[in-house]
Amino acid sequence: MHRLFVAIRPPETVREQLLDLMEGMPDMRWQSDDQLHLTLRFIGEVERPAAEDLATALQHVRFDRISMALDGVGKFEKHRNGALWAGVTPRDQLKSLNAKVERACQSAGLEPERRAYLPHITLARWKGKAHRLDAWLERHGGLTSEPWEAEEFILYESQLAREGAHYEAIERFPLS
Repeated sequence: MHRLFVAIRPPETVREQLLDLMEGMPDMRWQSDDQLHLTLRFIGEVERPAAEDLATALQHVRFDRISMALDGVGKFEKHRNGALWAGVTPRDQLKSLNAKVERACQSAGLEPERRAYLPHITLARWKGKAHRLDAWLERHGGLTSEPWEAEEFILYESQLAREGAHYEAIERFPLS
């Protein structure tokens, strides 16, 4: 089985800016530099033939390059677990690209994604009670960055390990 997702990798300068935010909250499981990405579609576990069909379908996605920037921070919470994230703009263009990737996934036989899409880069995860969360969100709420151009999106395979997930780029798809 292959655990897959489709994402955009921010440039090193943006990743360094995000890594600089990751402090002051010991109950967080912060992402490493290698884990920082903007997910376009989480796929989950699929057999090799489905992974190959997906890669073929993604080759047909056509979309212009996107000038992107960081824009604020937020959190997802569910039953005392959650994630901190950095927002990314332009949301409308990223939602349009997400929709094209979603259509490619469905054409490859995958079930539709039911969750609404919010463009973001996950910074940390927590289980149980997170301390000083509101103070961190307030301190970094005005997060912005210089714009950068997304030139490609990537099909990644995720290998889960005790020390965290390791991501390997399987195939790259250029934006025109």
